[in-house]
Amino acid sequence: MNGGPEAKPAIHLHEHEHPHDHHHDHKGHDDGHRHGHTHGLVDPTIVRSRAGVRSVSMSLGVLTATALVQVLIYVLSGSVALLADLIHNFGDALTAIPLGIAFFIRSFRAEKLAGLAVVLAIFVSACVALYESVQRLIHPEHLSHLWALALAGLVGFAGNELAAQVRLRAGRRLASPALIADGNHARVDGFVSLGVIVSAVIVALGLERGDPVIGIAITLVILKITWDSWRTVSRTEPGALVDPATS
Repeated sequence: MNGGPEAKPAIHLHEHEHPHDHHHDHKGHDDGHRHGHTHGLVDPTIVRSRAGVRSVSMSLGVLTATALVQVLIYVLSGSVALLADLIHNFGDALTAIPLGIAFFIRSFRAEKLAGLAVVLAIFVSACVALYESVQRLIHPEHLSHLWALALAGLVGFAGNELAAQVRLRAGRRLASPALIADGNHARVDGFVSLGVIVSAVIVALGLERGDPVIGIAITLVILKITWDSWRTVSRTEPGALVDPATS
């Protein structure tokens, strides 16, 4: 009879300790959950990959919309000069695709190669602009539909500059020399479009020789950007400056 009452406090003590142990286990589970969640947030390769794909996609969308507006202007005007610039812009916009793939597969080597390809594309743009400018200087051509050229140039400059800002900001934040080079590439196309506006104004004033002169000046700017982009891509490794705390 005396053993019975003494057993109850022992049982009560055990019941009290069990919830305490359960709470401790639950806390340990929470700690493990928080640790895994934090680890996912600071993984620089995953965060960098998603941010890179997002910036490339946004800029490509901007350039696609810009090209579609220029297509509409071309349909309304039928300008051959505008058609050539339109084809050029469509081709340059496609350089973002290899870069987007490199970010998606999280390959620094592929990103490096994409950056070199972008630099090559900028250099080719300079060569084409120089060739066309010299040809027009030797064999002057009468430009028609000046209003369409000026409007398309304005649209092209705005679209390319917006795409350039998206790529350059993301490139600096993610320490991606390829993305910075592609931003410079978009900026080059914006300068070309700006040159189209200036050429249209100069030709409208009766100075047809001013068109190829503007083209040569733009070529020099493109060559300078080509050199800067080459130095950026060749001297900086992709992701070399990524700070997980700020990613």
